[in-house]
Order: sequence, then structure tokens, then C-alpha cells
Amino acid sequence: MDKSIVAVLKTKPETVFDDIRRLCELADLKKHLDPARPVILKDNISWHFPFLSANTTPWQLEGIILALKESGYKDLVAVHNKTVVTNPDKGGRLNKLTPIYQKYQIPELYNFRKDQIRWVAYQPKAPMKALNGIFTQGIYIPEFFIGKNIVHLPTVKTHIYTSTTGAMKNAFGGLLNTKRHYTHSVIHETLVDLLAIQKEIHSGIFALMDGTVCGSGPGPRTMTPMEKDFMLASGDTVAIDALAARMMGFDPLTLLFIRLAQEEGLGQGRFEEIEVLGEDVSKENFGFQVGDNFASNIGDFLWFSPFRKYQKLFFRTPLVYLFIFGSFFYHDFIWWPFKGKSLMRKLKKESKWGRYFSTYPDLP
Repeated sequence: MDKSIVAVLKTKPETVFDDIRRLCELADLKKHLDPARPVILKDNISWHFPFLSANTTPWQLEGIILALKESGYKDLVAVHNKTVVTNPDKGGRLNKLTPIYQKYQIPELYNFRKDQIRWVAYQPKAPMKALNGIFTQGIYIPEFFIGKNIVHLPTVKTHIYTSTTGAMKNAFGGLLNTKRHYTHSVIHETLVDLLAIQKEIHSGIFALMDGTVCGSGPGPRTMTPMEKDFMLASGDTVAIDALAARMMGFDPLTLLFIRLAQEEGLGQGRFEEIEVLGEDVSKENFGFQVGDNFASNIGDFLWFSPFRKYQKLFFRTPLVYLFIFGSFFYHDFIWWPFKGKSLMRKLKKESKWGRYFSTYPDLP
């Protein structure tokens, strides 16, 4: 497998748009996205609350829109999804992404609204590691995704089930429906399956990853924001995830989803086979830790312990609503008001990115 390019730059609010343009040039955006096809913008709203490190940032979104338009890509559209603990409308407003879509007149679609996007049966050409066994009645994907470019907009952060999360995991919400929690016990294999499907259905794939404020801890929500000032870009979602993982302090090939993707030839996961352009990050080690919280301890017990054999009882019957309510209540009514809000207030006072976030307009 040839070396993959990942572009990395240090940035600051005053230069972030120019830096994103430069990243797209270094990562050869035009090589990876078909100029004759529409571009789907797939932002990452892990939580509807405005918590830097958990979600796509407004400067990340605005920067890639400007870079795409200046590169000749005019047909842009955003596609959103929801999770059991995230409201995408609220997330777009509170994270100040909706005003950007409105400013640049970019339509927003929702993959769970039947009047906007139709789900169709899809038979992957690549052998599946997990999805055929989970969705025995067939794999369904959004028909709208077929034949279009996609740009993923993840952040540099940790995750309770995959240790790190990034461009590969960003396809999870877009390509799977609301029953995607069925796959949690085989999440690594699922991410590899989804990347194989993406390579079959998309005319091009690109990722711009925000590492201006990164997240360490029991992600993708209950983390400690860490200001690091990086932006990364690549046409190889495996390589960009691998490099981000290494910068966070993890050995990429110990992360099963990266190693499996590497073995399947879906991307480059070995640091030695990644050509890093821009900054020299070979000595970067953020020392991030994943850790646990209340919700992750319950998840580990039900998904990965010997009790996993009962997961159909817990998650494919009405009992699932107890777990959904528990997760929603913990995140929105315990962790956010008692810890998350204070962390965000501190960022707005002490971090240049927190102050920059405050300059973005709210919806009237």
C-alpha cells in the first residue's frame, strides 16, 4: 500500500480559514473529491450542548465551506442524524453551525426524516465483518449518499468504546439508522464495514479534523477540553484517525478498527507509512486517557462483559427505553449542569478558542 498523506498545521483564530485552505491544498482535496459531483458535509454533533471538543466547531465548518467553494465545489449539502441522546436541531443552533449553513445558503437534510431521505437495501461488494450478522434482514443505507462526495468533520477526542474517535466513526450516524446501537459489541468491525461501504458508494471521501480544542476522558461527550491548536486533513480516513490517535498518545495499531482497516487495505494505519505534511508532529503526545463514567460503566457491563449474551433482551425489547432515558438523564441533567457548563464557561474566559466561539452569532 502506498503512503497516505495527512496534512497538519498549527493554527489560531486569526488565520484559521487560511490554514484550512492550505491544509486542503497539502492534502490534495481536488484529487479526492470528484468536482462534477455534489458534496455532502457530515458534521459531528456528539452532543447538542455547546461543548468544545465534543462537536464540529463553527470555524471548522465555515473554513471547509470556503475552501470547497474556492476549489470549485458549488453543490454543497449538509446531512444530519440523531442519536438517543442528541437532538440535531438543538445541536446545530447551540453549536452555532445552523447560522453558517444559512449564511452560505447550504441546504440541511436529516437522514431520519422520511420526506427528505429514503433508505434502500444495499448489498456490499466487500465481505462484511459484522453488519450482515447484525442486520439479518438486510443492510439499509440512505439512497441520497450514493454517487456523492462526502466530507467528514470530526474532532480530535477519545471515546469510551473505541478509545479514540474521528473520521471513520463519523460515518456511524450517517450510514446506519436509529438501530445502530445493535452494533456496539462489534463496533470496531462495524466501522471497518462502513468504510468499505463508503468506498463503494461515494464518488470521493475527505476529512477535516479539528484539534483546536481536543477532548480527553470518557468521550465522546463527558471529556476535559484541552487546547492544542491543531487542524488535520486527509483523503484517507484511516490515516487521519491513526495520526490523531498517535498525537493523543495511543498506538494506532492497538486500536482494532484502525488495525482491521489497515489489514483490509482500506487505508494506512501505520505511522511509518503516513506522509505528514505541514507540522512535524512526530514527538507530539498529549497523554490523553479514556477513563469511565456512569454511562460507560453500564455500557461496558452490557456490551462487553459475559452479560453481552443478553443484549437482545436489553436492547431489542422495550427495556431499551430504560437505558435511553438513563443515558439522557445522566448526560443532560447531571454531567452537563454540574460539570460541563462550568468547563465551557472556563474555556470562554481562558481559551482563545472559547472566546472565538463567543464571537459567532446565535440564532435570533
